[in-house]
Amino acid sequence: MQLYNIGKVPWEETQLIYHALARINRESLCLVSPSTPYVCIGFHQQADTEVDLDYCKRNNLPVFRREVGGGAVYLDGDQYFFQLILRKDNPIVPKNKVAFYKKFIQPVLETYKRIGIPAEYKAVNDVISGSRKISGTGAGEIGDSIVFVGNLIMDFNYRMMSKILKVPDEKFRDKLHKTLEDNLSTIIRELGGERASEWSESSLNDIMVEEFQKITGPFEPGNRDELLNEKVDELKEKMMTEEWLLQIGKKRISDKVIKIKSGTKIIHKLHKATGGLIRADYELDEDRFKGISLSGDFFCYPEDTIKWIEDMLVGQSPAKTEERLRALYEEKGIETPGVEIEDWLKVLGPNP
Repeated sequence: MQLYNIGKVPWEETQLIYHALARINRESLCLVSPSTPYVCIGFHQQADTEVDLDYCKRNNLPVFRREVGGGAVYLDGDQYFFQLILRKDNPIVPKNKVAFYKKFIQPVLETYKRIGIPAEYKAVNDVISGSRKISGTGAGEIGDSIVFVGNLIMDFNYRMMSKILKVPDEKFRDKLHKTLEDNLSTIIRELGGERASEWSESSLNDIMVEEFQKITGPFEPGNRDELLNEKVDELKEKMMTEEWLLQIGKKRISDKVIKIKSGTKIIHKLHKATGGLIRADYELDEDRFKGISLSGDFFCYPEDTIKWIEDMLVGQSPAKTEERLRALYEEKGIETPGVEIEDWLKVLGPNP
């Protein structure tokens, strides 16, 4: 396998190189980071519904669609990327998804542990320290290759991440910002500034190479040869276009689910009931409601109705919503003209 220990490069190179390596079937590990910030969306996302493209344009933040799934992310030079490219038929590749992540996340865990951060694996593809996520990872098929990507996070701009996403309103954005800070950590946050400063991108990458070699075997230096450069240029012609980014014609949805880490997501759901619009904003943490905010056309309901529903569901699983709602309606004698329990389940039921 080849090693491309590149370090800082123009932002677009951090994405184009692993797409190119996968297409030319070159098994390799690429270690790289962007010299300037940008935004990256998952392959199946709709750019103009997930990302505030106007904000990004005003703030000179390019937006790129990758061919690996997952959500929209803000990326900058304080995040050090690893990109592992393997042929699908390589015998070291587990066929089971969970087994794949558990195996190839191990070098990330060991790297964090070697610098003093007690990182742990959390299924399916998270690396956590304590209760906070400290590395984002994902995998996908590109051509005849499987690509496993992720990062070591030296520092993170929580505010910018909350700014680049398209959200229903500023109240939801504030909740997103707080949830990110509560659930996402960094090397600086875990070690403190002085201890973290002992580790450079280069020294961390050296550890990553050592740990990945325990699984892949030894690397040889990668060569930016003519074949690779031609494929990068070819992909640049396609993947840097507005047509590729916007993917006109994809289904648009008004609901929004933003995954923060495995088991934690914040949700915005809308439903038009006979009696008016219902809007629900809440966090799900390990399948339990947190911070529920309900609003809509409720001006004709008894004063405490919405608060009763919000308070009753906090700490409960969405699977219990119907049972709890029916009990509450009976206990309090609640009447909500034009909004049935089935309507509440559209925004507060299982499988949001």
